[in-house]
Amino acid sequence: MDHTKTYYSTTHDTSNGSIIIEGPLPSAELKKYHFHEHLTAFRPAPKQFEALLSIADFKEGRIIIARTEDTIIGYVTYLHPDPLERWSKFNMEDLIELGAVEVIPAYRGAKVASGLLKVSMMDGYMENYIVISTEYYWHWDLDETRLSVWDYRKVMEKMMAAGGLLPAPTDDPEIISHPANCLMVRIGENVPEESIKQFDKLRFLQRHQYRNMRGGL
Repeated sequence: MDHTKTYYSTTHDTSNGSIIIEGPLPSAELKKYHFHEHLTAFRPAPKQFEALLSIADFKEGRIIIARTEDTIIGYVTYLHPDPLERWSKFNMEDLIELGAVEVIPAYRGAKVASGLLKVSMMDGYMENYIVISTEYYWHWDLDETRLSVWDYRKVMEKMMAAGGLLPAPTDDPEIISHPANCLMVRIGENVPEESIKQFDKLRFLQRHQYRNMRGGL
């Protein structure tokens, strides 16, 4: 795959003023901005910014940001699944993972995350991908939002739907370990049937492995 990336941008109004949502951006562009110190959901802000700069220059990597004039206040990342994850098993070139989406507390509730996903999908090349997001309740900011697990999931599903991602069944052990966890999926219009079938095997990997074991008896 060529992993073609086409830049898009939009202005998003919030109670704190207008912000720009844009991308995908290469690391050289990201370095022009300050990375807000409250973007700490995954690791300390400087370390997370280093991770984003690295992802931005991966062949398939995509970083979409939300920013004020000079400060990044939110972002979403896309890249191939980690080699240690189940989702990388078949090395599918047309499978990418929404790895992280984060917005600083001051802008939460302003639909910035939904805006990031919408801008992500403006690029027609996204129709060539199966996009997944693995959602685990222990990663959710339940303390800050003061939402229950189930209310947070409703908010999360609504946000993901803005990018066309919907819940999909799977037998992944981590996901099925709690009923609030889920796999979110968007299958692009140009994804070939062969890739869809391969992805279905990935979603139910334990079932297929069990069948193969039975077939060998």
